[in-house]
Amino acid sequence: MRNLLKSDGLLLLAAIIWGFAFVAQRIGMVHIGPFLFNGFRFALGCLVLLPLVLKKGLRPIHPAKKSVSLGIKTTISAGALAGFVLFSGASFQQVGLVYTTAGNAGFITGLYVVIVPLLALFWRTQTSFGTWVGASLAAAGLYLLSVTEHLTISFGDLLEIIGAFFWAGHVLIIGGLSSKIDSLQLAFFQYAICAILSLITAFFFETFTLYGLSRAAVPILYGGVLSVGVGYTLQVVGQRNAHPAHAAVFLSLEAVFAAVGGRIVLGEILTVREAFGCGLMLSGMLFSQLWGLLLKNPAASIERDLR
Repeated sequence: MRNLLKSDGLLLLAAIIWGFAFVAQRIGMVHIGPFLFNGFRFALGCLVLLPLVLKKGLRPIHPAKKSVSLGIKTTISAGALAGFVLFSGASFQQVGLVYTTAGNAGFITGLYVVIVPLLALFWRTQTSFGTWVGASLAAAGLYLLSVTEHLTISFGDLLEIIGAFFWAGHVLIIGGLSSKIDSLQLAFFQYAICAILSLITAFFFETFTLYGLSRAAVPILYGGVLSVGVGYTLQVVGQRNAHPAHAAVFLSLEAVFAAVGGRIVLGEILTVREAFGCGLMLSGMLFSQLWGLLLKNPAASIERDLR
């Protein structure tokens, strides 16, 4: 019981860190552009993971079946693929935060847990009843949150919706590669690719000053060290002993903490309509994840991918 409570506490802390990361991302962009922010954030995430990667060494999961050189090539290629999709999702999310609130971004990004099984239909994967109910609740909530009475949607929310599809694609890619490549190595290389692509994009489309970069240092440190390094570690350690249903609930609370952080730090306020929409979206996310567990099929639930 003590281990279970400890694991639940670690997962809750991870959700808080990831939720408040949306606030840090908004604050950071007051001083620098979104691509530069992502570039430095994921580069810092690489540095956090580098000692662990070097200690472990670049070896495939099944060294008896693959040579070391083939393992390195496979890992880098997989990291490049995952990194490109990660770059796409992170870019839409970060640019979207220029035009929408941290709370909206958190809830809309969280829709990836509903989108994943729907995208899996293209690979003829069976989709459960719970997924369709969850998707319906999430769609209704998204309408209330983002679509106005005049049937218009804000540019920022639209970018976040597009980004959610890339996050869902990223989950599917990570799921397909996780059994072949060490997760720590895969995380390191995808972060590296994402950082490089972000910095290249920033070089061509953004301008910055050392003063602006220094003012954004704290949000960048939060996003790189806490969100990537500490948050990822808490998730891995917490999920070792946590009940799958508990993990699904606590990690979904990331969206709630994004809204709470936006209210406390940035003064963002949800209308009654928007708050009800957020509630429906959270219900859809939880229903989609917990349905398989209720049927005693934990594999049907969606685990959070590397952040």
